[in-house]
Amino acid sequence: MGPLQGFRIIEMGGIGPAPFCAMMLADMGADVVRVVRPREQQSELEFEVAEQVLHRGRRSLCLDLKQPDAVHTLLTMCAASDGLIEGFRPGVMESLGLGPDDCLRSNPKLIYGRLTGWGQQGPLARTAGHDINYAALSGVLALLGPADAPPEPPLNVIADMGGGGLLLAFGMVCGLLEASRSGAGQVVDAAMVDGSALMASTVFGLRALKLWSDERGRNILDGAAPFYAVYETSDGKFMAAGALESKFYTALVSGLGLDITALPEQMDIASWPSLKQQFAAVFKSRSQAEWIDVFAGSEACVTPALTLEEAANHPHNQARQTYCRAGDVLQASPAPRFSRTPATLNKPPPSHAQQADAVLLSYGFDKDHIRQLRQSGAMG
Repeated sequence: MGPLQGFRIIEMGGIGPAPFCAMMLADMGADVVRVVRPREQQSELEFEVAEQVLHRGRRSLCLDLKQPDAVHTLLTMCAASDGLIEGFRPGVMESLGLGPDDCLRSNPKLIYGRLTGWGQQGPLARTAGHDINYAALSGVLALLGPADAPPEPPLNVIADMGGGGLLLAFGMVCGLLEASRSGAGQVVDAAMVDGSALMASTVFGLRALKLWSDERGRNILDGAAPFYAVYETSDGKFMAAGALESKFYTALVSGLGLDITALPEQMDIASWPSLKQQFAAVFKSRSQAEWIDVFAGSEACVTPALTLEEAANHPHNQARQTYCRAGDVLQASPAPRFSRTPATLNKPPPSHAQQADAVLLSYGFDKDHIRQLRQSGAMG
């Protein structure tokens, strides 16, 4: 199932955005084998396998890549694969004898995906960092949060997952598509700082039109506008208003029970702070459930700000099956949707001990080779 059925991808075990990329490829039907090293295997087994959401949908293999037999095995697997993804610092794969040159010699058509925070080149290429650092250096972090407080970290969704994992998944599919035409592989260099900057393309466009201020909390999309903000309700919950266009704004004001003729013009920026206070007082006068009823079926672009569990139980999300459960673990379903080759969760997170032999047999290794790897300690 899935549009990537038939493609084989090797994932070098890591954390965060690279596993997210591998998860997306596996969700779409690719046969992804997650290769971990013994220390990583032990670390992963300390968690309940079913709770490793990012590891869903693929098989797993434990190899000690400090041993030549393990490296040779992986290179042989590359020869029978379409792609490889890794998320280590620059130079780590080369030090193992598994860099792009090594792997492309085994398979000239291989798409070799590399995901780092800073990219493969540049003054910071080998420097440690996390999502907050990449978002910060890209300029995106400074856009987030109110004017009278420090910028607010957006979880790890901008740099790690969006600017990193999602960018590499797109790059891998582009590479696979091009290789199917040219017959030649290549390296995909995905950097989270690059991806973070790319995700702010709308802001760059607005700045060019002089419609965006570099001062945080002064713009139409950063919470300054009273019609594009989150408001607390009387029961301590929240409603999100996104009434950008005038017709939606009119519906918002009507739902709040206010007289639009008595209010300043929607785009009178100087009046935004006082108008936002007025909207906040009205929203605080009713519960979230009451506001849901008020705006149900309207064109006001007002929705409840739900918790994850509430979101999973919302009728719209249930109708689309936006969320699913693997065992008892709530998680997002594969996306996007395909009409003819739908993606499904057809494999649980990997179990190293149960899958190692099956993985190698599927790549053409015989039982004697597998026994030798195990006896030498090259395979966990």
